[in-house]
Amino acid sequence: MTRREIHKLLGVSGIALTLPGPLSLFAQYNNKMDKNEFEVIIIGGSYAGLSAAMSLGRSLRKTLVIDAGKPCNRQTPHSHNFLTQDGSTPQEISELAKKQVLKYDHVEFYDGHAISGKRISEGFEIITSHKDTFTAKKLVFAAGIKDIMPNIKGFAECWGISVVHCPYCHGYEIRNKKTAILANGERTFHITQLVKNLTDDITIITAGKPDFNTEQMSKLQRNQIRIVEKEITEIKHENGQLKTLVFKDGSEEDYDAAYATIPFEQNTTIPQELGCNITENGHIEVNPMYKTTQEGIFACGDSTSMFRSVATAVYGGNVTGAMLNMELTEASF
Repeated sequence: MTRREIHKLLGVSGIALTLPGPLSLFAQYNNKMDKNEFEVIIIGGSYAGLSAAMSLGRSLRKTLVIDAGKPCNRQTPHSHNFLTQDGSTPQEISELAKKQVLKYDHVEFYDGHAISGKRISEGFEIITSHKDTFTAKKLVFAAGIKDIMPNIKGFAECWGISVVHCPYCHGYEIRNKKTAILANGERTFHITQLVKNLTDDITIITAGKPDFNTEQMSKLQRNQIRIVEKEITEIKHENGQLKTLVFKDGSEEDYDAAYATIPFEQNTTIPQELGCNITENGHIEVNPMYKTTQEGIFACGDSTSMFRSVATAVYGGNVTGAMLNMELTEASF
C-alpha cells in the first residue's frame, strides 16, 4: 500500500503523513511491542502467582503470568486446611482461581517456561522456552520448588498420596493409621510430636544411627515411639497407597502411611542468575513484604517458605501484589 493509498483510505489526502512503511506492518510492529511489554511479569501461575496476579489485575496493572501448568502438588488427590476449598483437588482450586483472575483484562497468561532473564534499563527481560521475549518493570518469582526423590523404588508414585510432608495438610486423613516417619534429626523430632497427636502407632525409620539428643530420645521412649535404623529400598503400594516397606536386609514391614522429609531445589534458576540471595535452607530470601535482595524483584509461595500450603501461598501472593502496586504507584505519582 502506497502513501497515496493510505491517505485516500484515511480520507486525509491533503495532509502529508510520514510513515516508515506499509500501514499494516506499522500497526503489527506497534501491537507486538505493546503485547510484549508489561508492568509486572509473574513466573509461576499456581496459587501464589495467581493470588499476586489478582491483586495486580484489580489495580489495573498490566501483568503477564508465565506458567507451564506443572505444580508440585499435581499428584496430590485432595487439598486440605484451606477455607472454602477443603477437600478440593489441587487442579480444581487452580482452575477456579485462573478463571477468576481471567476476569481482569489487565492480566494475561503465557503457556511455557521462562528459561532466562536479565536486568535492562527499563526493568527486566525474560526469554521463554518458545524463544519469546517479554519485558517488565518488576518481576515476581512464584515458580515453587522441585522435590528431589530418593532412590527408593515406589517412593515417587506414593509422594503426595500416602507418603506426605505435612501433618497439617494430610494428617487428619491418615489419623489413627500405622505410620512411619522416614527421616532423622531435629526436624524429624518436631514432626513426630505433631503426628503423635494424630496416631499412637508411630515408627521412625532413620536409615542409620538416630540423630537425637538425650532429652529427645527420652521423650521418644516415653511416648513408646519405635526407631528402626535400617535403610529402605522399596515401597510396595497400590496406585500410590503405601502397603509395605522393604528394607535393604530383605525384611519387610506393613504400614498405612508415611511422612518424609526430602531435599528440594528451586524450579527456576533465574533468581540466582539475577543475584537474588538464597537461604541456607534453599529458599529465595525475602523480607516480610516479599521483596528479594534485588531491587524490583519479589518472590512468594513455596520458593520462599518452608510452610508448603495453599493457604500460605495465597496469602504471600496477595501481599506481594499489593506491595508491587504500591511501588509502581509511588514511582509514577
